[in-house]
Amino acid sequence: MSFAQLHAIRDVCILVTDIEASIRFYTEMLGFKLKHRAPGFADFTGAGLTLALWERDHIARHADVRVSPGSASAVLIAVLVDSPAELDRIHDDLKARGVAFLNPPRAYAWNAHCAYFHGPDGETWELYAWLEGGAPGKVDAA
Repeated sequence: MSFAQLHAIRDVCILVTDIEASIRFYTEMLGFKLKHRAPGFADFTGAGLTLALWERDHIARHADVRVSPGSASAVLIAVLVDSPAELDRIHDDLKARGVAFLNPPRAYAWNAHCAYFHGPDGETWELYAWLEGGAPGKVDAA
């Protein structure tokens, strides 16, 4: 078996500029619970996999991993919800907490009801629910 079939993704780490601002966003706006906090690093518990934050300057100094400011905009974290109605409820709740959405939730050409917002470092979040008929383009496994 291949690497991807044997090893599950357990966490997603966002490389951030201001870890304190990011911790506030993820705890106060989205409701993640802080699990670990160390210099330049934090991770959270939530439904599903672990979300981690690592300050760009810290990972650059200690692991020689260098990321240009703004490059987190190429990251999209997707959250599947049970229905379009549930997505609308979540949208309204997050909006009331101060999360700035790009557009109101709506149906898209890929047969999903979606809403999008950005985190403090430009990372994009997608909330989505499949519309009737589910995900298009299923490929049969060989």
